[in-house]
Amino acid sequence: MKTIRWGILGCGKIARKFAADLRWVQRAELVAVGAREKMTAETFAKDFPVQYVHNSYRALAENPAVDVIYIATPHGFHHEHTLLCLKNKKAVLCEKAFSINQTQAREMIAEARHQNIFLMEALWTKFLPHYKKMKTLIVEGKIGHIQNIAANFGFIPTPPVASRLYDPKLGGGSLLDIGLYPVFLTLDLLGRPDEISAVMTPSPEGTDSQCAIQFFYKSGALAQLFSTFLSNLSTGADIGGDKGRIRLTHRFHGPTTRLEYYSGIVDTGETLSFETAKGFGYEYEAQHVTDCLLQNLTESPVITHADSILLMETLDRIRVQAGIRYPADDH
Repeated sequence: MKTIRWGILGCGKIARKFAADLRWVQRAELVAVGAREKMTAETFAKDFPVQYVHNSYRALAENPAVDVIYIATPHGFHHEHTLLCLKNKKAVLCEKAFSINQTQAREMIAEARHQNIFLMEALWTKFLPHYKKMKTLIVEGKIGHIQNIAANFGFIPTPPVASRLYDPKLGGGSLLDIGLYPVFLTLDLLGRPDEISAVMTPSPEGTDSQCAIQFFYKSGALAQLFSTFLSNLSTGADIGGDKGRIRLTHRFHGPTTRLEYYSGIVDTGETLSFETAKGFGYEYEAQHVTDCLLQNLTESPVITHADSILLMETLDRIRVQAGIRYPADDH
């Protein structure tokens, strides 16, 4: 039986979690890793033994023994690194934020279609058991028609603070780093907003240290979304309908959240159970990509290219309202 051979581009914290979770993925094998420096790749390979250790991203992309590459570099490099891999006929799972803006996202997708190669944005949340259960409850009409969503994501970065968090050249700021989670959730449940209002608190570098967002829909539905690097927030989400509501507790985007269901006007909620992740939770999206490649798909049916374009387009609209600009916007 065919095994999908994975490579990882970048050796940071999220790359380590993804590599650890690949052991839970059926018909998948981690065979290669690439970093800008040989020592970085070799250190990574000591913890996650691989057949190929590359001291450049290009060498990884050119390795004929690799089928798909997980791009785990900061999002300011996603456009460049995705195009490098696609042009070398490698399928790509690219971390979020998918790109800096929708122009870059469209170029990435156009190249994937030109090469007839698989490309997907790594929005791991959409594959997690709690999220799928939440969607089932909504589809079954348990909370009726969604009227409002309130979601936040906030933390105070611990020293030494990574420069990428605020660097405008790398798409720094809370919105693209963590604010995209509340935005993604709302788009997935309510679709494209008819109107957007957004304001931000600038950092010394000019990027957003926090961002407050409102979505307005012709249906009457509203969403209030917030991201910040200035406070440690609950990082929760409330989805309110005309028949009940759903609450996702701390780290609503991850596998350790609690899923609470409140019916009607009842104040006491029911905590619902769901499958527990074997690893950090990245095994679900990795399994999905592996399955897609085994089926010779060039686009995920769960996170489509159109979904990624909509998310980046919406983030662009938010940035226009809030006054957030990046050098990449001028190219």
